[in-house]
Amino acid sequence: MPTTAAPRPHRDDVLIAAAGLAGGLLMWTLGLYTYSGNQPRGGDAWLSLLPLTAMAGCELLRRTAPRFALVAGTLVLSADFAIGSLLVTVLMFTDLVYAAVLYGPKRLIRVVPVASVLSTAAVTATALVLRPVADSLLIGIVGALVSVAPAFTGVVVRQHRDEAAAERLRAEQTALLAEMDRREAVGTERARMARELHDMVAGHLSAIAIHSTAALSLDRRDGPAREALSVIRENSVQGLSEMRRLIGLLRDASGGESGPAAVPRLHSLDVLLDQMASAAPHARFVLRDERPADAPPPPAPVELAAYRIVQESLTNALKHAAPGEVPVVLEQDAGVLTVTVASPWATAGADGRPGPRAPGSGSGLIGMRERTELLGGTFEAGRHGDVWRVRAALPVKGEA
Repeated sequence: MPTTAAPRPHRDDVLIAAAGLAGGLLMWTLGLYTYSGNQPRGGDAWLSLLPLTAMAGCELLRRTAPRFALVAGTLVLSADFAIGSLLVTVLMFTDLVYAAVLYGPKRLIRVVPVASVLSTAAVTATALVLRPVADSLLIGIVGALVSVAPAFTGVVVRQHRDEAAAERLRAEQTALLAEMDRREAVGTERARMARELHDMVAGHLSAIAIHSTAALSLDRRDGPAREALSVIRENSVQGLSEMRRLIGLLRDASGGESGPAAVPRLHSLDVLLDQMASAAPHARFVLRDERPADAPPPPAPVELAAYRIVQESLTNALKHAAPGEVPVVLEQDAGVLTVTVASPWATAGADGRPGPRAPGSGSGLIGMRERTELLGGTFEAGRHGDVWRVRAALPVKGEA
């Protein structure tokens, strides 16, 4: 069976461990211990190097395995106090507490500060029983500096980092939405211009070309009038050709075809979901087509309305939903096509999830409701537990 290689220590962790080991060796050489009460004597002086080396090894795991490094470091620190404590060993333990809160699982944010406070209180209470009050208070202060202070420092730093990451994500999503809105607005305007040119200007040019051709066919006599009609016809035909080329350019630039735009179909929803997925890395769009295989295709107006409802619902999910799965379900039964889109409800506050990434005006829901009611269907949208659900039932038979 293939085995997964253990993650390599981070470069900064290697430097910290090496610096701690070198500093501890220097202090050991000079005989600088944390306090003289348990300083090893004679040939046992080398024993204090064992906790120093083990603590340096724990520093190598401060980022890749912070929980294990903290537990092992706590045991090593106990041995260090029993054998002969070096200040560098204690300082490296404080870094392990800080790193466990900063890089460890989120559960450690709650566990480590509480455990550090309780352990410091327990050590202080024990010292009050065994030692004078002044010494006990000093022990409590040192314990707080060794465990409580780095734990709460790690909590503050991690909270700031998480907030900064959330703000960066929010800014990126807002910029992405703004760019999508800009492109959509430009494409819509180009398409409108192409329609106007096709329906009005090109129509007038076509009429001029047709009538000038008819006039030339009726009057075959040479003269200024015929020459003028020939110029009119030639320029109108040339202008019409240029106008068609311009219309094609506008439609191509707006993402359409050079010919008449096709009505979106439900079978192209997978393409729409892929486009939305590329713009929303925080969401997973899933299409579930549960219509019977022998179900007749819906009429074009119904299919267009269903496509637009899904498109608007996905856009709303991109703007407002929390990270998670967004299923799009199509059902057809008893002459009714049902479209359902559910997205995770985004709230800001106690649960830690971010709020909406962009403000909404509510016009999207109004548009979807109007599309549905124009076809004689029913529309509902609202929160159901932890999801926001949009559901439209469109009749595929009868008056629709």
